[in-house]
Amino acid sequence: MIMFIHKQKKKITFIAGFLLVLALVLHFTGHHDMRQLALIVATVIAGIPIAIKAFQAARMRAFSIELLVTIAVIGALFIGEYVESAVVTFLFLFGDYLEARTLEKTRSSLRELVDLAPQEAVVIRDGKSFTVPVEEVEEGDRVIIRTGGKVPVDGRIVTGQASLNEAAITGESVPALKESGDKVFSSTILDTGYIEIIAEKVGDDTTFAKIIELVEEAQESKSKTEKFLNKFANIYTPAVVVLSVLVYILTRDLHLAITFLVIACPGALIIGAPVSSVAGIGNGAKHGVLVKGGEVMDRFANVDTLVFDKTGTLTKGKPEVTDIHVFGNYAEQELLAWVAEAETASEHHLGQTIVKEAKTRGLDFNHDPEDVKVIKGNGLAATVEGRVLVIGNKKLMQAKNIIIPAAVEQYAIEREKAGNTAIIAAVDGKVAGIFSIADQIRDDAVAALGELRKNGVKKMIMLTGDNKHTAELVATKLGLDEFHAELLPQDKVAYVKQLKEQGHVVAMAGDGVNDAPAIATADIGVAMGEGGTDISMETADVVLMADKLMQFSHAYSLSKATILNMKQNTAFAVGTVFILLIGVLMGSIHLASGMFVHEASVLLVILNGMRLMGFGRKSSLLARSAQSALA
Repeated sequence: MIMFIHKQKKKITFIAGFLLVLALVLHFTGHHDMRQLALIVATVIAGIPIAIKAFQAARMRAFSIELLVTIAVIGALFIGEYVESAVVTFLFLFGDYLEARTLEKTRSSLRELVDLAPQEAVVIRDGKSFTVPVEEVEEGDRVIIRTGGKVPVDGRIVTGQASLNEAAITGESVPALKESGDKVFSSTILDTGYIEIIAEKVGDDTTFAKIIELVEEAQESKSKTEKFLNKFANIYTPAVVVLSVLVYILTRDLHLAITFLVIACPGALIIGAPVSSVAGIGNGAKHGVLVKGGEVMDRFANVDTLVFDKTGTLTKGKPEVTDIHVFGNYAEQELLAWVAEAETASEHHLGQTIVKEAKTRGLDFNHDPEDVKVIKGNGLAATVEGRVLVIGNKKLMQAKNIIIPAAVEQYAIEREKAGNTAIIAAVDGKVAGIFSIADQIRDDAVAALGELRKNGVKKMIMLTGDNKHTAELVATKLGLDEFHAELLPQDKVAYVKQLKEQGHVVAMAGDGVNDAPAIATADIGVAMGEGGTDISMETADVVLMADKLMQFSHAYSLSKATILNMKQNTAFAVGTVFILLIGVLMGSIHLASGMFVHEASVLLVILNGMRLMGFGRKSSLLARSAQSALA
């Protein structure tokens, strides 16, 4: 019965509204008794769902707004104020209906995401293609996607080439060209082309499914402001009841006490902060930024110091081998094959760059390396085809007692000053060559860092495991305040801790893999999603799905706008209640008119919160126009 009444709340609201209009008509036609009956029926019909919610809250030992309204309505009926009792119950239900509608709009970004989820997939099994529900796709299945189709699972392209719209994942509307070997994500749309992929993640394990889960969790999590207001409401609401009783004792005016009771309801105060939080998080999701909850928004808005990793964060994260210089009697191709074979055991991006170079040259390195020892932040040692290889930086060579000749060291310094990372390769205890690897600074880095400074960031620091010459070059180009080079992961953690101890509120941005410890240590961890999606989603507080620093700038300014919006709503709600209560005590505001203003204030704070859904639209349009002009 209770569930039925809640489901019919919309119909009940409009029936009560119809009865109010009927009562007005009966008033003007002189049918006083019929008018009173219509008002009483309207009060009872509209009051039932309110009373049910009040009863449920009372059973949970909670003082709800519905309880205050129920007490006030019973009192109004008792003293014969049928107009006010009917108007109050109708306005409360109608306000509730409008709140639900407008709040639903603030969650529209999540609903849009859910609507993007594919329903079917075309798979090849036993040489034949079948259309199956997306839930039935298994890891390892070969999946076909044609022009206009949605990618049903996460996977890697094995055949074909296509232009993919990845806005559902990255928030980036410009299509990305994908070919054999590239990763594709569930719910991205194939604009043109044809591809076949091998399913690697299916069902709830896909990146898209995780995004929906994270946004749902984030929208449910509460900020400090929300937590405070909830605690405040638990004290404030019963206090209102006590004050209403005191008003009656002092004035002996039951009507005034009832009016005081209804007008003091903290509706706008309670709804103001959550609607801002939900809208802000929804805006982030729409722009490819995952902010993990209202509390993260709180902390992010107070950040004054940004710490960046270099590779994959400030740079594009797509390094290339620019030079291989061989020392001794080794052939370049031979040394490259050995080093690439050893690096197949490493997940480090620089090692994988060397492997990619060897594959591009068509070199054969099918033997598995033996006795592999990865020295985090320095390099690795391995045995390849009977030869002991040590590959890494100068620190690793010194640790392995490998002498670096002066000419070799001088050459390495020259390459570093030119902006390269110099990887030294030693074979059987002697330096055999230097691999120069270079990465490009992100196209949007200068503009994004400029925006971040404009929005209130006071200090920007780069921490990198790379050499000091390359680090200095990048830091100078980007105008950073400080840089620290040749750091191990634990050194980055120590530096972040030091900044926090000095009183800074620190955000650390990295690729979510090597920088996971430092990201977890910072007040706010920011991960470039595409570089390490799984780990970054779990470790970081904020995930930038498109790997773009402009998303970082958007996320930071969005957090500030969201917290400001919460403060505006709270101030407006408190101010409205204060003015209404003074009006009640002065006799200028009555129950029905006060209830109307009260419900209007609730809607106004919701509409103010909804403004966040369009935050950043103007700047993103300007950015796209600028990109088009440059193109």
